[in-house]
Amino acid sequence: MTSTAAPLDLLLLPTWLVPVEPAGVVLKEHGLGIRDGCIAFIGPRDAALKLAAREVSELPGMLLSPGLVNAHGHAAMTLFRGLADDLPLMTWLEKHIWPAEAKWVDEAFVRDGTNLAIAEQIKGGISCFSDMYFYPKVASDCVHNSGMRAQIALPILDFPIPGASSADEAIRQGIELFGDLKHHPRIKITFGPHAPYTVCDANLEKIRVIAEELDAAIHMHVHETAFEVQQAIEQTGERPLARLARLGLLGPRFQAVHMTQISEDDLALLVESNTSVIHCPESNLKLASGFCPVERLWQAGVNVAIGTDGAASNNDLDLLGETRTAAMLAKAVAGSATALDAHRALRMATLNGARAMGLDSQIGSLEVGKAADIVAFDLSGLAQQPIYDPVSQLIYATGRDCVKHLWVAGKPLLDDRQLTRMDEQQLTATAIAWGQRISGHSE
Repeated sequence: MTSTAAPLDLLLLPTWLVPVEPAGVVLKEHGLGIRDGCIAFIGPRDAALKLAAREVSELPGMLLSPGLVNAHGHAAMTLFRGLADDLPLMTWLEKHIWPAEAKWVDEAFVRDGTNLAIAEQIKGGISCFSDMYFYPKVASDCVHNSGMRAQIALPILDFPIPGASSADEAIRQGIELFGDLKHHPRIKITFGPHAPYTVCDANLEKIRVIAEELDAAIHMHVHETAFEVQQAIEQTGERPLARLARLGLLGPRFQAVHMTQISEDDLALLVESNTSVIHCPESNLKLASGFCPVERLWQAGVNVAIGTDGAASNNDLDLLGETRTAAMLAKAVAGSATALDAHRALRMATLNGARAMGLDSQIGSLEVGKAADIVAFDLSGLAQQPIYDPVSQLIYATGRDCVKHLWVAGKPLLDDRQLTRMDEQQLTATAIAWGQRISGHSE
C-alpha cells in the first residue's frame, strides 16, 4: 500500500480485489489507485476514499484481477474460424490450413484478422497476448493502434511463407522489427521458429545466436502430438525437446507451446533449463493432440502458462473459458480433484503468462508499481450466486460475457462492455465479407 500527494488519475472501488501475488489472496472492500498508467495504491476502502483522485469508479459486485494473458495464439487466423473443423492436426494443416494461407494471406488479411482477434480478446478480459503469424509488422501496427499489450513472435520456417521467401529473410525482418520496437512500451518482439519438424538445425542455431545477442525470447510449438515425437525418434533417434536442448535453445527465455508428450527425461530438461510451457487445452482436445500434464509440471516447478491457440483450431479466443477447461482437464489427467485449483488456474492465466514472456516485472499481478493492466468481472448475476469464494466462482461459474471493464496501462479499452477504441460493427462486417470471399472461392 502506498500513496503520494499527487492525485490519482483513477480510483477503482470493487467488491473484491484479487492481486494474484501474493498467491491465494482475496481482498474485500479495497480500493486500487492508478497514476500515470501504473498502480499507485492498493489498500482498504476507507483509506482509499481519503485520497485525492480525478475520477472515482464504484464497481459493486465486481472482482478486479490482473488482465488475462493469452500466452499463445495466431491472431489473424480468426478469419479461418470454423473453416476446416473436426479433422486431425496434420490433415487440418496440410490439406486445409496451409493451402488456405497460401491463397488468402496477405497484409490486408493479417490486418483485418488481427484487429478482429484484438477486439474479441479485449471483450474477453485479455490485456496481453502472444501472436505468432505472418506479416508481423502489420500485426504490431494493429497492437500499437489498439492500446493493447502483446508479444509478437516472428514465424520462421525452412520454406517460403507469406511475407518472407526464406528463413534467412524472416530472420532479417525479425532483427529489423526488433530494433524498431525495442523501446515500445507495449510490444515485445520474439523469435518464433514454427516447430521442430519445420525448422532445421542450422536455422535453429542461427535463431539461438541472434536471440542471445538481442536478449530475445523464442516461442515454438513443441511436442504437440505423439506422432510428432515418434516421427522424430524414427528419423533421428532423438526426441524433439532433447534436440532443442542439444542445440542450446532451452532456457528461461524459451516458450514451449503445447507439450502434450512429456517423458521423465523431458521433464528433467524443462526443470533444469527453467523453460516455460504454454498449455493450450481446448485446441489440443479439439485436434485430439493429447494432454499436457499440467499438475505434474507445476509440482516439479515448471512455469506453466495458458494460451487459446488460434481461432481456426479452438474456435474462440476465450481465455477465461480456456482456464476453466485447463482446471478441469488437469484434475482428470492427474486423477486428483485437488489438481490446479481455481486460484492457481487464475495465476496460470495471468502472472505465469507474464513470466513466460519475461514481462512479470511489469504485469501479471496487481502490485504497486506495476502497469495498470486490470480487468473487472461482474459477479452480480444470477448464475454467480451465492458467492463463497469469488475466485472459484470466476473460474467455474463465470463466462467472458461477465467482463465489464478492461484497462491497459491505465487506459480503458473496454468500458461497460463497449470497446472504446475499436468499431465493433465495422469489425464484424469486415469479418463477414472475408468469410464470404473465402467460402465462395474455396474448393
